[in-house]
Amino acid sequence: MAYPQRSLSVDQRSGFCKSNSTFYSKRNPLSLPPNPSLDVTTFISSQTHGGTTAFIDAATGHRLSFTDLWKAVDRVADCLYHEVGIRRGDVVLILSPNSIYIPVVCLSVMSLGAVVTTANTLNTAGEISKQIADCNPTLAFTTRQLALKLAAAISVVLTEDEDGEEPARGSRVVGILSEMMKKEPSGKRVRDRVNKDDTAMILYSSGTTGPSKGVISSHGNLTAHVARHLSDKSKRDEIFLCTVPMTHTFGLLGYVMRTVALGMTVVVLRRFELHDMLDAVDKYKATTLVMAPPVLVAMINGADMIKVKYDLTSLRTVRCGGAPLSKEVTVGFLEKYPSVDIHQGYALTESNGGGAYTGFLEESTRRYGTAGTLTSDVEARIVDPNTGRVMGVNQTGELWLKGPSISKGYFKNQEGTNETINVEGWLKTGDLCYIDDDGFLFVVDRLEELIKYKGYQVPPAELEALLITHPDILDAAVIPFPDKEAGQYPMAYVVRMSESKLSEKQIIDFISKQVAPYKKLRKVAFINSIPKTVSGKTLCKDLIKLATSKL
Repeated sequence: MAYPQRSLSVDQRSGFCKSNSTFYSKRNPLSLPPNPSLDVTTFISSQTHGGTTAFIDAATGHRLSFTDLWKAVDRVADCLYHEVGIRRGDVVLILSPNSIYIPVVCLSVMSLGAVVTTANTLNTAGEISKQIADCNPTLAFTTRQLALKLAAAISVVLTEDEDGEEPARGSRVVGILSEMMKKEPSGKRVRDRVNKDDTAMILYSSGTTGPSKGVISSHGNLTAHVARHLSDKSKRDEIFLCTVPMTHTFGLLGYVMRTVALGMTVVVLRRFELHDMLDAVDKYKATTLVMAPPVLVAMINGADMIKVKYDLTSLRTVRCGGAPLSKEVTVGFLEKYPSVDIHQGYALTESNGGGAYTGFLEESTRRYGTAGTLTSDVEARIVDPNTGRVMGVNQTGELWLKGPSISKGYFKNQEGTNETINVEGWLKTGDLCYIDDDGFLFVVDRLEELIKYKGYQVPPAELEALLITHPDILDAAVIPFPDKEAGQYPMAYVVRMSESKLSEKQIIDFISKQVAPYKKLRKVAFINSIPKTVSGKTLCKDLIKLATSKL
């Protein structure tokens, strides 16, 4: 048990300690390396395993073995240090679609003590320029086409050998990744010493409700993330299918670090598309998928066609995050795909994977909607957001997390850091949660997204979970809509199934029959798709802006 010193009395069932009002993990304790001068790349490379193939390109079938991966990491790091002049503390931007070579770049950069930052390929040149102005990268790994978005004077390494327009004026091509990977190392091994407290990554949060912030993760934070999984009882012959951007926190932690340390194979999709994903499961016999709830719903709704067209018999596990799974969706998926287990999880960019997860099927089905029990690297508190009082079992409040994987704070934003991480190191997640008698975490909603209707608090997630149980609704999001009398009331954006004629009144009536009067929907609008982050979180600020733009 990952419990504190024996002098504290911890309830064996819930993990709750009354003397300090803290929840402790019931999982195996975390073992961290004692060396303070250890970069996360070296820690990952030192792990022994029997894996052979690290990555497979889903489109071409090209494979990268673990042997070739580590050769490439060493060669690219050598080029960056001796030819490009990258040093400890320099920031390196990755602006690239998914590729089996993104892990090479990340691991190379971090081995030098330089800092990885990433940008979404869908971002505009203006959005990317704001990020560049904030973190000031000295080098960017990108494609020739995406380099056109780099208006600032920045050196570029091209990640693909493609013809096309020259990068933007002011950008200077200093290398091509494939050529760097072929160069024999110089033999000069003098590099800067890296400390575990040094910054390894600056990842910009999704900004679902406000401006994006640069989350600082140290080598120690990332090492803790990897160490958490070294006692993982998962079968090492798992074949993962990477369906999320590898430059997003989930992709980086999961497919650049965790699977590499454990010797697992990852099939990389260049971009997500449902049928490409299913085709890749069929072709490469993938065993594990990671996805957001709307993709599960799509697989349920299309199950009859999917089973005819694709062989999914290799699939053993679906891992789901981004939003709580309702009982209806969980049961519906297991009915359609009875041989596939569903695991759920909860984490934030700021927690570097620390949070909660369900480790086996029984945990998911015994308590529908749970995010699981605490990971081995975190302690938790439930705090009343109004009074600051620390609460106990089965009491709802803001979830606070503490542990070695928790971020150092926000880059060049001390005010934001102080608001989110207190002096004792507790991360205020902004999520309204409770932990039950058996230590299972339940996420009720985002604290700042609760709808305040005439003094009542309405959790949008509760209404969203009900909406997607309607057979004519593909996806839905509920937001606060301003009202002079009520303050706010619940409004839904709904994506209808193709050819559905479902009306606003029918949806309002459907929900009204299932909730208290103050929770009823007062307005419904139809939309082609719900804007989301790559991890599946709804971009509420975009929908609120859309809804209120006509006022």
